[in-house]
Amino acid sequence: MLFQPLLPPKYNNLTDDEFALAIAERKRQLGKRLVILGHHYQRDDVIQFADFTGDSLKLSQAGAAQKGAEFIIFCGVHFMAESADILGDDRVKVILPDLSAGCSMADMAEIEQLEEAWEFIVEECSETIVPITYVNSAASIKAFCGGHGGACCTSSNASKVLEWAFTQAGKVIFLPDQHLGRNTAYAMGIPLDQMVVYDPKQPRGGLTPEQVRDAKVLLWKGHCSVHGLFTVAQCDEIRRNDPICKILVHPECPWEVVQKADLAGSTEFIIRTVKESAPGSHWAIGTEIHLVHRLATQHPDKAIRSLAGVQCLCSTMYRIDMKHMLWCLDELLAGRIVNQIKVDPETKRLARIALQRMLANVNPQPMAVR
Repeated sequence: MLFQPLLPPKYNNLTDDEFALAIAERKRQLGKRLVILGHHYQRDDVIQFADFTGDSLKLSQAGAAQKGAEFIIFCGVHFMAESADILGDDRVKVILPDLSAGCSMADMAEIEQLEEAWEFIVEECSETIVPITYVNSAASIKAFCGGHGGACCTSSNASKVLEWAFTQAGKVIFLPDQHLGRNTAYAMGIPLDQMVVYDPKQPRGGLTPEQVRDAKVLLWKGHCSVHGLFTVAQCDEIRRNDPICKILVHPECPWEVVQKADLAGSTEFIIRTVKESAPGSHWAIGTEIHLVHRLATQHPDKAIRSLAGVQCLCSTMYRIDMKHMLWCLDELLAGRIVNQIKVDPETKRLARIALQRMLANVNPQPMAVR
């Protein structure tokens, strides 16, 4: 686990306005040497400084395109900064403002667990199997997939990547998010009874050899702690109280929720759908609360609310704040690089294969339309 050092006391005594002015000035001083990437789930006071905003796919592309900059400050979580380092120019230094900004989903798949699972699955299956990992995973997991004929995907292009995988083999293991894997495969016409869940905490994943052999898709038992908060009951309540409201959810939500929704798709799809919808339309959105609030602010002519009554907040993304951003910028101006995210060369080489296959299969599509 990475350790985030305590910041000097001076960073505890500034107002939000003082932080904002100072960050803007440091950005001006660094000029083209610096690029700031901001994920859509970031808080508003951070996202205002981003040169590029997007979901993990869009930011992967933006990070890879940075050839002239010296530094990328990635306002996201650890696996995203790793991906930027893997895909980017070796001369560009990638910085994560707060090293404690991780991802609970990514932590649900460890390389030792995957190696053990792979040994069991390969032992029981005579056919070829392709490993596919959601981009929300550690560099070591991406490298494993790249080294074993597999690829990464995002929620934007999971269906496209799975289509590619099934041209390579008849069986796929999808990790670490079982919900994205299940929702994507089901939307492609694969029935639920051809999917099984591999639980890395159970001996042999809690599966029999027959289950492994019969399954077309093996789903890793992992999930997003934010999107797991959305429920069928919330959908039913929306239908009762606001019959004209459309339910729009992210495919990291459980399968039952996606089936209840009118539309399901990636963060970029959610943004585009709301933007292109008619004035006066009503939307209940099942995704991270900062994005929902931002959409409501940007589109006051539409009624936009969270699907859930609770605050569905990505708490680790929230750790990126103006305090840590200013500290990183001050250190850069002093000639010091702090919180650099650097992937070792061999892991980078193999992970880049998986990520490049992801980028070669870009075809954002909605997952479900009713």
